[in-house]
Amino acid sequence: MSLLADLLEAPSNLSTASKFTSACGAFYMVSGLMLLAWPGAVQVLFLDPPFEAREEALTRVLGMVLAIVGWLYIFGGRSGGRQFVASTVLDRLVLVPLVLVPTAAAGVFPHIMLTFAVLDPVLALVTWRLLAHGRR
Repeated sequence: MSLLADLLEAPSNLSTASKFTSACGAFYMVSGLMLLAWPGAVQVLFLDPPFEAREEALTRVLGMVLAIVGWLYIFGGRSGGRQFVASTVLDRLVLVPLVLVPTAAAGVFPHIMLTFAVLDPVLALVTWRLLAHGRR
């Protein structure tokens, strides 16, 4: 089977948690692509101050990372593996706020960092609930 066929293979009987994980991935990927293509979104949408040095390049790197995470969440969710879905809950509940809150407190893109520091754990809690509900 070709790589493209493997990527486009239609999953069967996905749980709601897997579908939600893929949907979160689509959101992350679109957000990341937006930051990659338009770093100024940080100022326009999140009202952060203008870039002072090389923050535009850093924003593009963050956008790329977010887009890659989104890509992996899309296909991890489409795999239907409960283990993958569960692993996304842990990193979003623990790691994301642990890194993003101090980063925002240090004044680095505080509005976008705090937005994701709150939004990501909320989405993780929804995923966890869907995962638990699917086990019943």
